[in-house]
Amino acid sequence: QVQLVESGGGSVQAGGSLTLSCVVSASNDCCLGWVRLAPGKEIEGVAAIDSDGHTNYRDSVKGRFTISKDNAKNILYLQMSSLKPEDTAMYYCAADPFYADYECLGLARTDFAYWGQGTQVTVS
Repeated sequence: QVQLVESGGGSVQAGGSLTLSCVVSASNDCCLGWVRLAPGKEIEGVAAIDSDGHTNYRDSVKGRFTISKDNAKNILYLQMSSLKPEDTAMYYCAADPFYADYECLGLARTDFAYWGQGTQVTVS
């Protein structure tokens, strides 16, 4: 069982920055990712980091978002800058110990085994 608790969402103006944090109860051998769900849209993988620290991002956030993890503190981060109104969504951190690395970094799979409660990001 992996537990995830997020924090850091909020409302910002376009061009602003936010950092999301997620405390993960067990993270070293898991695929960790950030997934978002906007009203009227399908859920989408935003960024992922595998157990070796390799990362990947969906094209729309490349150069603006950075995923990282602090293994000592078991915290996953998503640093978001140059935020756009289309980034508005509920953001979830998620984990899955069984994803292969290519599945983790491919961002196509969003059926993670474990999810946080979500944190709202609103960009106006």
